[in-house]
Amino acid sequence: MNRSEIVSLLRQLRLVPVIVIDNPASAPALGRALADGGLPCAEVTFRTAGAREALARLAGECPNVVAGAGTVLTPAQAKEARDAGAQFIVAPGLNPRVVEYCLENSIPIFPGVATPTEIESALSLGLDLLKVFPIESLGGLTYLKAMSAPYTGIEFMPTGGISLQNLGSYLAFPKIVACGGSWIAPTDVIAAERFDRVTEEARKAVALVKSLSTASAA
Repeated sequence: MNRSEIVSLLRQLRLVPVIVIDNPASAPALGRALADGGLPCAEVTFRTAGAREALARLAGECPNVVAGAGTVLTPAQAKEARDAGAQFIVAPGLNPRVVEYCLENSIPIFPGVATPTEIESALSLGLDLLKVFPIESLGGLTYLKAMSAPYTGIEFMPTGGISLQNLGSYLAFPKIVACGGSWIAPTDVIAAERFDRVTEEARKAVALVKSLSTASAA
């Protein structure tokens, strides 16, 4: 998928499950669980030794799930993610070298920002959809609204502290395309192979997104 297709998918789903996975063998079952719950998308964070293999298995064995890589800190990791089948890359911060590698290789990249200065650095690199991390610790939606006010045409994908309880408030802000959330598939749930619970949490989130969409259209 190209960048416009990935962004279109994010606008449709409104939520990206953020995954920290230790055992790569669990990745296909996790992908199927997310898809069964209506969220055929996952950001596999490069925080564990098995992340690359997990991403590769997810991408290879669950073709209906759009697999991305998160916590990408270096161009070398970006290449690893690309080689493993990542269709998009997310980073906690704004590293120009990572962004430039992704742009040169036509990989959709959504780096993290936390200040107006970082937004302007992203603008200078030609980016217009940015992660904001860690959003709740920064001040939540109030902070994001204030920080983003001077910047028209920039949209956001906040992550960090978002849950089913506050998801609706975030998604009601027009500058937010989607939110990243780790509550749908927590590490301990994945380790215990409670994939039924992953599907259940995904369904709850999808139902909330649909209800918000219906309310806004009314």
